[in-house]
Amino acid sequence: MPKKRSGGGLSPTQQAAKFLGVSVLAGAVLAGIALPAVGALGLAAKGSVESFDELPANMKTPPLSQRTTILDADGGQIATVYSRDRTVVPLKDISPYMQKAIVAIEDSRFYQHGAVDLKGVLRALNKNAQTGGVSEGASTLTQQYVKNVFVEEAGNDPTKVAQATQQTIGRKIRELKYAIQVEEELGKKKILENYLNITFFGQQAYGVEAAAQRYFSESAEDLSLEQAALLAGIVQSPSRYDPVNDEAEATKRRNTVLQRMAATGDISRAQAADAMKAPLGLKVSKPKNGCITAVKGAGFFCDFVREVFLTDPVFGKTKEQRAKIWNQGGLTIRTTMDPQSQNAAQRSIKDHVYKSDEVATAASIVQPGTGKILAMGQSRPYGFKKNETQINLSVDQSMGGGMGYQPGSTFKPIVAAAALEDGMPANKVYPSPYRMAYPSPVSACDGKRWVNDPNSPAKLQNENSSEVGPYDMREATAKSVNTYYVQMISDIGICPVTTMAKKMGVVRADGDKMPQVPSIALGTQEMSPLTMANAYATFASRGMYCTPIAIESVNRRIGDKTTSLEVPKSTCSRAMSENTADTINALLKGVVEDGTGKKAGLGSRPSAGKTGTTDERYAAWFVGYTPNMAGAVWVGDPAHKRKMVGITIGGRPYGKVFGGEVPGPIWGDMMSGALEGKPVENFNSVHIPDSKPRDRGDGDGDGGRDDGGNGDDGDGGFIGGLVGGNNGGGGDEPTPSFSIPEGFIRGQGNGGGNGNGGRFG
Repeated sequence: MPKKRSGGGLSPTQQAAKFLGVSVLAGAVLAGIALPAVGALGLAAKGSVESFDELPANMKTPPLSQRTTILDADGGQIATVYSRDRTVVPLKDISPYMQKAIVAIEDSRFYQHGAVDLKGVLRALNKNAQTGGVSEGASTLTQQYVKNVFVEEAGNDPTKVAQATQQTIGRKIRELKYAIQVEEELGKKKILENYLNITFFGQQAYGVEAAAQRYFSESAEDLSLEQAALLAGIVQSPSRYDPVNDEAEATKRRNTVLQRMAATGDISRAQAADAMKAPLGLKVSKPKNGCITAVKGAGFFCDFVREVFLTDPVFGKTKEQRAKIWNQGGLTIRTTMDPQSQNAAQRSIKDHVYKSDEVATAASIVQPGTGKILAMGQSRPYGFKKNETQINLSVDQSMGGGMGYQPGSTFKPIVAAAALEDGMPANKVYPSPYRMAYPSPVSACDGKRWVNDPNSPAKLQNENSSEVGPYDMREATAKSVNTYYVQMISDIGICPVTTMAKKMGVVRADGDKMPQVPSIALGTQEMSPLTMANAYATFASRGMYCTPIAIESVNRRIGDKTTSLEVPKSTCSRAMSENTADTINALLKGVVEDGTGKKAGLGSRPSAGKTGTTDERYAAWFVGYTPNMAGAVWVGDPAHKRKMVGITIGGRPYGKVFGGEVPGPIWGDMMSGALEGKPVENFNSVHIPDSKPRDRGDGDGDGGRDDGGNGDDGDGGFIGGLVGGNNGGGGDEPTPSFSIPEGFIRGQGNGGGNGNGGRFG
């Protein structure tokens, strides 16, 4: 029975035998290939040699994961993202000191031996037998490189990483065979280059370039002797020799490397002595990974780019394929983000809404005719702390956003466009009383009809009791008259409106279908700011809708080769005639010139837009555009709990918040900054005949909910809100056989819709 040393543990002989079981096996395997089998060693190795021969002939070498750089449209860096912080560099761009240091400490006979160093094995055996432990290994630099390839291939899967690093004879045999292959195919210089690029140096740094930047804020080619010795020493145990957390231990290890370099003749003893006296000289740069590090407040734009990459089939047929490319990194992604527009958006947001406010704001800017997203920002920064969030308030739920927000009267121009396309004259007049029941029946898609409940009809009203028609389309749009637009959708039917919305890319933020109810005319369906900005860009481009895009180009670097990847392209289609778009532009110019959006005007630069405020003032909007830029601003509580009544926003108190009061000025400042220095373009003029309505003033009222949102009362009660369908927007449920007093239960839905109850007949 083997004897143990006093105090427990294996004896020196047992330690040597344990080491022999792995180290000599490598020599035995090599002997089985190139040397005659001798005695017991040959017999013991027989089974191992058979396993060796069964291994695949070629090692699969996955592309090294590297950092991905996300750029703005001008080439400025927005952020870097990576699963492993690595920048691959050629050997010529790595300091000679670094090359010599890593060879000296890890494999001083690297240039003399093949894949296995039998002399090193014997030396290690002798050293470990003397010390009574396994204090020296026998793996060559090539074998270490192969092991690192296995680890790289395992990625972030802990089970696979454990398998790639387990101390078993099987793994050693596999490692050895591939080391022989690598030696034959790559040669020493390429192996050294690959090793220095793949190995882990601690502090999230993979490869020598990332390590040089992390510890010294320098490139690998500029590393000094003492710096190179420090990095080379870290490799054996990145946690133990971490200079950031244990300077003394790291210094000792660095000096060991310097002594080894002197012993191998790479440097003189005098050089080693001088270098050993030098301080570590750390100049640590913190890891800069992820969208949280984005500049210009572009964290959410950065996150949107990531979502596009992971969801668009152009980057891979399956989710797994796209994720693999993203995690491998090495990408340079040039985006559509215009730094001037992004800066202007964030500056305006910061000036008007504080991140600690009870409500938030989000804004997006899109270029008409191209679909390019120029800016995307919000008042609550990208992050994990108080008053920060990872939810992108500007986009749909499927792209990292929330459930969306009712756009209120900013939806009305879509109804008007549908009516104009249907042949309605631009000077159409409706009685437009202050208060009315929803007209009924109203035609819907597929031959269906929406029918108001005659026993408890859903009703709506305008913002102010003074808003009493008749009105024509120009004045009704400028004053955002609810009753006018409900009469309009009742005339043309619901289907033309939902069809027009689809042509303009207007969809619910949660991905659900838009219901076939007349209350959609008042903006009861939740949308995202990006959706509304891009929809209004359709008006600006004279009726051409272009799908939004955020990525201009993607270059992928694998090794020393760079290739271009295909990227999503904007597809443009005609949503309406030029004349219809020009007419809408004329109508919406009136909103900023003498209507509810006067505070959003851009002075001498022609602009158009629409205000929107929802039921109970949970959300307020301004969406507007010039011929060369369209933008949307939303203000509200993302949780839909805080009504914007008696509230302080950006240090200013407001009795009531409405679209022209808070979102409007944000939009005006944002667009002024984004358009500064850019050409002043005019809309194509179109004549709208005057219907000569009687004069009723400018309709601004008390500056309350300028558009009546979805109708404060939400009458129709139980039918209108709870039974009436999706988000307070009505539905196809039958009406109950009993009536409820008017206004007893208001139509709330998911956002306080006007509860346009009823049924389909």
